Amino acid sequence: MVRKVLVSLAAAAVAVGIAVSIPWAGASQTRGSAGPAYEPVLDPGNFVRVIDNRYYPLPVGRKLVYRGVRDGLTQVDTVIVTNRTRVVEGITATVVSDIATHRGTLLEKTFDWFAQDKQGNVWYMGENTKAYNPDGTVDTSGSWEAGVNDAEPGIIMEANPRVPDAYRQEFLAGEAEDTAWIVDRGGKVTVPYGAVYHVLTSLEATRVEPGSYDQKVYAPGIGIVTEHSLTGDETSRLVRVRN
Repeated sequence: MVRKVLVSLAAAAVAVGIAVSIPWAGASQTRGSAGPAYEPVLDPGNFVRVIDNRYYPLPVGRKLVYRGVRDGLTQVDTVIVTNRTRVVEGITATVVSDIATHRGTLLEKTFDWFAQDKQGNVWYMGENTKAYNPDGTVDTSGSWEAGVNDAEPGIIMEANPRVPDAYRQEFLAGEAEDTAWIVDRGGKVTVPYGAVYHVLTSLEATRVEPGSYDQKVYAPGIGIVTEHSLTGDETSRLVRVRN
């Protein structure tokens, strides 16, 4: 019953364009369900170099390893916060490497770009992603960059997330349209890494894949500790963290 309720709530949020209680600190914007109505305007002078958001910290050098299943294959995701930066729309973003493998075979390699404003919100500025298909081809369709081809940045984590905050995490029409909704705060979750407390839970959906909903759980001082599809069999759980 809980699962059905969460999916129904996520569907309702997507249907109204995720236009609920959205604190866009440090940005001006117009609101709407899609396209040019969503256009946050960010001030480069309102950003800091260190990303220390409670639920999405990205200290340089941190390495997180996840294990799970995707598309029927076991998968290991290795996430590393690099010392590299990328300037996107005048904002200096931290480059985060995310490499997915199956039994040593490369499945996907992504470089994500994040930046934190002075209010503490972490913005997702774009990504360079390559998915390696079994036939040897490489798919880069998930790549996008704020300010290029009408792509817009989104918030990956608010400074003070509260139920039922909802917000866009990225926007490039037809390619990158992830949205998130905060559904719970508090409690405990146990993953291979160990037990974590005072967690934050969100639901994510995208117009690119109608009917698909994911649940993510974040731990203070760590970030994502587990995620799973509510409408499929994909899972991912944190195994270890190295600072």
